[in-house]
Amino acid sequence: MQGLYAVFRKEICDHFTSYRFVILFALIAMISLITSYMAGIHLREDLEALAKTRYPFLMLFSTPGAMFSMVQFVAFFGPLIGLVLGFDSINRERAHGTLIKLVSQPIYRDAVINGKFLAGVMTVSVMLLSIILVITGFGLAIVGLVPGVEEIWRLFVFLIISIFYVSFWIALSILFSILFKSIVTSALASGALWIFLWLIIPVGANVLANAVAPINAHEETQAETIIKNARIKEITSLASPMVLYSEATAAIIDPMLNTTRSITLMGPMEKLLSSRFQNPLPLGQSLLVVFPHLTVLIAITLICFAVSYLVFMLQEIRT
Repeated sequence: MQGLYAVFRKEICDHFTSYRFVILFALIAMISLITSYMAGIHLREDLEALAKTRYPFLMLFSTPGAMFSMVQFVAFFGPLIGLVLGFDSINRERAHGTLIKLVSQPIYRDAVINGKFLAGVMTVSVMLLSIILVITGFGLAIVGLVPGVEEIWRLFVFLIISIFYVSFWIALSILFSILFKSIVTSALASGALWIFLWLIIPVGANVLANAVAPINAHEETQAETIIKNARIKEITSLASPMVLYSEATAAIIDPMLNTTRSITLMGPMEKLLSSRFQNPLPLGQSLLVVFPHLTVLIAITLICFAVSYLVFMLQEIRT
């Protein structure tokens, strides 16, 4: 595609040389270092329990540090990274008058948005890979843990899922950058949607579940009502990409999780089998458990970018 590499290279240089990216990367690196260091200290203090774990290296990413674990860190700060990288990607060019000059060059129009999106994805990939490598180094230095082949593959899958997760927010911020001419408006819209998906949907899921299947703490509640309440809460909260990502990566990082549900129905034989076979799942089985989550997460990323692509291609560019 003519001009794609030129736009991609230009955007990569802008990302890695901007003060905004340097400040954001320094902040994220500092928080991830503190989190991983605290998690390593906790694991080193409990070596007896660590020795009984089949995949102890993965606990560096699932064990909460000062406030949260690495998985929780990416789930919360990943949207911030994506929104910062893309909220002014198009309307900044319009404001500076460089967009009309860019498309007047021998560059295909779709190369502009494709190059900006791919540059953001590459920047996020480098950032996430750097953080994972740093935490790996902490594990080797502080706890003395060496990752096995299974753990390396699980971390690779975790990296791919995280890249798609942050890419969704990049595509979303680019869409707002196309729809709104004002940079401030696109930033506010992106931040408002982030807060809505992060805070409002889980709270709304809890309110809806309690309204449909109320649970009274002072009275005896039937098991069917408790299960219905939990199902409604789980299904409604899946509208948030953060919940999709958190549940998917939790099952990948923790091989002992064999379901993403909070409540499961088990008969006598199932309880007996569950008590006898408490072995971690292979990577293939963990992928089957989270396959619906991964499908939805990848689909919404591609759909969001496709909408951004169509809107940009159909939008008129004026001087």
